[in-house]
Amino acid sequence: MSRLQDIRRILLWVLLLNVLVASAKWVYGLMTHSLGMQADGLHSFFDGLSNVIGLVGLWLASPQPDAEHPYGHKKFETLAAGAIGGFLVLTCLYLLWKAYRSWTLSLHPEVTTISFIIMFITMGINIFVTKWEQQKGKELKSDILVADSYHTASDVLTSLSVLGGLIAIQAGYPFMDPLVAVVIAGVIAWTAIIVLKDVLSSLTDRIRLDPHDIRTAVKTLPGILDCHEIRTRGLTNHVFVDLSIHVEPTWSVEQAHVLATDVERFLLSHFNSIEDVVVHIEPEGHPQKPL
Repeated sequence: MSRLQDIRRILLWVLLLNVLVASAKWVYGLMTHSLGMQADGLHSFFDGLSNVIGLVGLWLASPQPDAEHPYGHKKFETLAAGAIGGFLVLTCLYLLWKAYRSWTLSLHPEVTTISFIIMFITMGINIFVTKWEQQKGKELKSDILVADSYHTASDVLTSLSVLGGLIAIQAGYPFMDPLVAVVIAGVIAWTAIIVLKDVLSSLTDRIRLDPHDIRTAVKTLPGILDCHEIRTRGLTNHVFVDLSIHVEPTWSVEQAHVLATDVERFLLSHFNSIEDVVVHIEPEGHPQKPL
C-alpha cells in the first residue's frame, strides 16, 4: 500500500470516530443545555471537517509532477493543513461568541450521570485517536496527519475542561459552563497557532535539513574537496536540496558529472525525506559566493 493510501485510510477511520464522538457530545449538550458539551461537540465536528479537508488535500497532492508543476503537487497537502488551522480559528471565535451569549442570557445547564459517561467514553476514544494519528503522521511524514493529531489532542484537553465544568455546575456554580467554553477556545487558538506555524514553514521554504549534516555526509565521498552553499526547502517528507561541491581543477567534465551523480544517489539513500538533489560542480580554488 502506498504512502498516500495509508494516509487516506487513516483519515477515513479518524473521520468516522470523530463523527461518532461529536454527535454524542453535541446532541446531549443540546438536550441538557450544556454549553461546555456543545462546544466540545462542535470542536469534534470540526475535527471531522478537517479530516474531509485532509482527504481533499491528499487527492490534489497525489498527481505526479508535470510540465506545469515540475516540483509536483505536494504543497496541496500543506494547504489542506492550513485550512485545518483556519477552521480552528473560526471554531475559537464561535465558542467565544457562544460563551458571551450564555453569560448575557443566564442559561442554566443540566448535569446528569449520562453527561459524565458520554464525556469519559468520548475522551478515551480521542486519546486513542491522538496517539495513533501522531504515530502514523511521524512514520509517514505527513503534514496533514500531524496537524490533525494536534486538533484531536486539543479535544482531549477540552474534554477535561468540560468534565471540570460539569462538576462545578453540579456543585452549584453554573457560571462555570461559559467559562469552560472560553478555556476551550483558548486551547483551540493555541492549537491553531501550532498548525499554522508548521504550514508557514513549508510555504515560506524554511530550511528543512541541517546544512552541517548534509556537508558532513557529502564529504565522506572520495574526490570531494569541499561542500558549501547548501540549501533545502519543501515539506518535511518532500525536501529539495541544492549544493555546490569542489573538485580538482584538472578533472574532466565526465569525471565531475559521474561524481555529481554519485552525490545525488548518496543523499537520496542517506536521507529518506529528500526528493531531489541539484549538484553544482566548482573547481577547487574558485571563489565562493558571499553569504
